[in-house]
Amino acid sequence: MVVQKKSLGQAIDEVIDALVALDESTRQIAVKAACEQLHIPFESAQTQGLIPPALGTHPQTPRTPPAPGGPTKIADIRSFKEEKKPSTDIEMAAVVAYYLANLAPDELKKDTISTSDVTKYFDQAGYPLPSLARNTLPNTKNAGYLDSAGHGKYKLNPVGHNLVVHNLPRIGEDDRSPKRPVRRKKTIKRSKKKKEKKTKKRKSSKKSK
Repeated sequence: MVVQKKSLGQAIDEVIDALVALDESTRQIAVKAACEQLHIPFESAQTQGLIPPALGTHPQTPRTPPAPGGPTKIADIRSFKEEKKPSTDIEMAAVVAYYLANLAPDELKKDTISTSDVTKYFDQAGYPLPSLARNTLPNTKNAGYLDSAGHGKYKLNPVGHNLVVHNLPRIGEDDRSPKRPVRRKKTIKRSKKKKEKKTKKRKSSKKSK
């Protein structure tokens, strides 16, 4: 009797057809018995992929663990403000610029900040709105924390980045209001009055003599 040689694909199809009606544990027994009959180590067949995965299912692709140093957890602007504790409108503007560039959700993330962002995110963060919002970003730029990006937009520069990341919140600062400068004019006038009184006393004493 001449045995017709089959292709690899046909052989695999026949093996699957023979195993498909069996349950999982029975399949393992049948495959192991076939491996022993053909002198194929059962463990080797598993590691080399000769034994197909469970029939009727798809092999699961192993999940790749997230790479170290990936994106940090997205924070909302209010909690980020509470973490950094800005004490001035300029510091708060730098905090908002950093938030938009690094921590905002993808649909809100952007590299620039505008006056509309100042009013929007100051309000969302529970920070008092500046009396003149249009001056906040130019003032922050003049303080050295932003660079102009044109068309009324500004971008956080390395100095502003370092302010938010490394210098906020400020620790150990005296929150008391600064002392008022001494008014020199008044002291000068007082000293003149004292001199005039002394000269008058001298003149009166001379006359009495």
